[in-house]
Amino acid sequence: MKRTTLSLIAGATALAAVTGFASLTAPGGTAAPEAKAPTRLPVERAGLACPVPSTSEVAETLYTSYTPVSSGTGTAKGGAGTAGKPTTPLAQLRPAASATASGGAAKGGKKPKAPKAPATVTAPGKPVTAEANGATAPALTGSATGTLAPGWTVQQTTVVPAGGARGLLGLTCGAPDTDFWFPAASTAKERQDYVHLTNPDDTAAVADIELYGPEGVLKSQFTEGIPVPAHSTVPVLLSTLTAAAAQQSVTVHVTTRSGRVGAAIGSADDKLGSDWLAASADPASTAVLPGIPADATSVRLVAFVPGEDDADLKIQLVSKDGTIVPVSAGSLHVKSGMTASAELPDLTRGQVGSLLLTPSDPKKPTPVVAALRVVRGKGDDTEIAFVPATPAIAARATVADNRAKGTTLALTVPPGADAQVKVTASAGSGGGTPVSKTVTVKGGTTTALTDLVPGGLKGSYALTVEPVSGGKVYAARTLAVPLDGTPMFTIQTFTDDRGTVEVPSAHQDLGVLD
Repeated sequence: MKRTTLSLIAGATALAAVTGFASLTAPGGTAAPEAKAPTRLPVERAGLACPVPSTSEVAETLYTSYTPVSSGTGTAKGGAGTAGKPTTPLAQLRPAASATASGGAAKGGKKPKAPKAPATVTAPGKPVTAEANGATAPALTGSATGTLAPGWTVQQTTVVPAGGARGLLGLTCGAPDTDFWFPAASTAKERQDYVHLTNPDDTAAVADIELYGPEGVLKSQFTEGIPVPAHSTVPVLLSTLTAAAAQQSVTVHVTTRSGRVGAAIGSADDKLGSDWLAASADPASTAVLPGIPADATSVRLVAFVPGEDDADLKIQLVSKDGTIVPVSAGSLHVKSGMTASAELPDLTRGQVGSLLLTPSDPKKPTPVVAALRVVRGKGDDTEIAFVPATPAIAARATVADNRAKGTTLALTVPPGADAQVKVTASAGSGGGTPVSKTVTVKGGTTTALTDLVPGGLKGSYALTVEPVSGGKVYAARTLAVPLDGTPMFTIQTFTDDRGTVEVPSAHQDLGVLD
């Protein structure tokens, strides 16, 4: 169980204890009422971490901060403050200091230069943007409180028009945690993959990094006990962590011995382009990797089994017309503790699609983690993006920084029941009217939306996806920003925002006095 989950349980338990104490001090000797079913309440605090966007002098970064409108959060009372007074709701980013680690960390220790604008959200429903250009843009940490906490998200989008890190790099800034899996990383000579560890908390964290290649664990150095000071970031170059031969496909496992970190891998390929690799969903026997562009020219699947049993996976493409087994590869055998990969040429054939991985033998489910490296373009005009396996959206998920042109939303429902999905395009960062529509996605298909744009849009907008009924829903957003003939693009998957938490109802129990 992840530490974030434990924190929510602890918070709910504490709330129940306080409520119970109030009941004990109430007058009267009536019998205690029966406990009611737990209720779901909006979270009152959320935290995120954004890594250093780029080391390129020509990089142009846009941060988009957004909180969707939530029912049941009231208007602007905020969260609990001192002496019982509510605090003013706030969602704000702050620069993190750069620290130095063994194995290729960036030089640091200097106080970072803050972005031009703080990207502070003061009301739900409207994105706020900030720019931070050049190589001096720092990592950012932030928190949202009160009515701005449920569903708060920050999108970091960077354009690097030239150089070895050329590309469009997009990342949904992540919540701090203690355990991350990154299939599809690499230590190949043409790749520069950095794992960025960002600590948003007031206390130091200590992290470990493990690397797994096609033959198993890679002998590593400087990977245990990496200190990440409070409110700081540590980037580590993967290829410097091992003396083993360069590997095209590597799985990276990041854990913490103490504290929490935000983690993401920045990948730059000398020939293909660059982008961020976000963490895969937790190990599971079934994996969905949504939103492969219709014009993808190359797709590589990378999978890893953390457990002791091997996995035999059935590979299926979920497209507009249904679910099929690709001609190029219909299955993949993944040995325990080893990274396996498969090239999937001509996969989408002109349709937006998603990859579905299931056990070849349903009686032998084996948890795996997986990710895709996707290429668009040919020759010198290529660009890459990554698609990690993502969990189904439980209640609501949002991706910010969508543009009037070049935005494609992919909604995927695995074979089985159809699903109804509500999609909302927010107001723009510079103005516009939000719009919503409910679409039906047939089981075993992927629906692509390109026309959901706010009325009178100015600036960028956020897309929020909410399952209404039916089967499980998976989603991803592709943002395409062509530049000088290069089809620059980035893909972000939708992860449930966990905007509510289950809180048990308390009841009077005089037994606690015994």
